[in-house]
Amino acid sequence: MPKEKPELSDAMKAQMRRKTPEKNPIKGTKFTIAISSAKGGVGKSTFATNLTLALKKIGCRVGLLDADIYGPSVPKMLGINEKPKSDGQKLDPVIKYDVQCMSIGFLTDQQTPMIWRGPMVTSAIKTFTQKVNWKDLDFIIVDMPPGTGDTQLTFSQEIKIDGAIIVSTPQEVALLDVVRGIKMFDKLGVKILGLVDNMSFFVGDDGKKYKIFGEGGVKKTSEEFQKNFLGEIPINSEIGKCGDEGKPIVESDVNHEISKIYLDFAKIIKSTYL
Repeated sequence: MPKEKPELSDAMKAQMRRKTPEKNPIKGTKFTIAISSAKGGVGKSTFATNLTLALKKIGCRVGLLDADIYGPSVPKMLGINEKPKSDGQKLDPVIKYDVQCMSIGFLTDQQTPMIWRGPMVTSAIKTFTQKVNWKDLDFIIVDMPPGTGDTQLTFSQEIKIDGAIIVSTPQEVALLDVVRGIKMFDKLGVKILGLVDNMSFFVGDDGKKYKIFGEGGVKKTSEEFQKNFLGEIPINSEIGKCGDEGKPIVESDVNHEISKIYLDFAKIIKSTYL
């Protein structure tokens, strides 16, 4: 039975009908990897941040671009409170843990809501991809916002994205949006590296696994759409604690069982591209 064709918004269809500009790589980088969820609240930013640090741990030069304009998380998760320097033309990324970072959160107060229309979001994204002095990076990891809107369209149409990883929890309400994300990237010609099942279970004091969000949904979805299933990340209180303290778990404890999972993901990416 043929798969249902992707459904895009009227605005996205209109933009796609226009002449699509050549997709350009982000200057100063070799490969751009987008981390997407299409659904908020599934741990995408935590994944993007720890994956970035894992790539650094295995010897890659890496940057982290927080493209979630409406809800930037990178400043908090990396404990960054400084503003990027500028020569009046371009911004210098903020360096933390030997990672080059950029976020709208560096330029605004953390409690200030970003009440922006689509064109302003697009302009901000172009600034971060065209007017930041990214330097000699093997990978730039892009923490995408939830949904399938202007940011995703701008990146997919104008920026050379070398691969996307989709993060989800296994519950059905999250997977509905994951399917939309898969169809969007397929429609826009972006290679999906695979799907990750985040917060897939937790281990109780009795040693048993408890799958509170359901079981197997992400893997089943990956098989249905013929995408790679990259693996599971369990719930662990240290993940949130380390993120809140501004030192993500891969940086805080590289030998932690969760850190080892991220290191395995990083090795897959490194071996795929370098």
